[in-house]
Amino acid sequence: MVSIRQIVLDVMKPFEPDVIIYANALAEIDSVDSVNISLIEVDKEVENIKITIEGEGLDYDEIAAEIKNLAGAIHSIDMVVAGKNIIEAQSTPQDLNHQFVGGLPGR
Repeated sequence: MVSIRQIVLDVMKPFEPDVIIYANALAEIDSVDSVNISLIEVDKEVENIKITIEGEGLDYDEIAAEIKNLAGAIHSIDMVVAGKNIIEAQSTPQDLNHQFVGGLPGR
């Protein structure tokens, strides 16, 4: 079985518990080596956060259960890295098209 080494999740959560509690709880999972949480958006009743988790053989089901236990909801899995090494995502021409209104510059 291929090992998941990094995962990036878009999560909606209530104001409490705060991101420090989220980070500590996720870091306690055996397969997790490190957790990074960034606040993306604050609404009247919820916060949207981006959670980046690294480790060897990450257990997505256990991670998702812990987020649910903390009253969070996973909106999407934004990135997954699997295999022997962690590699960075590379830019493609399609990425450039999303930077400009209407597609290509000058159009």
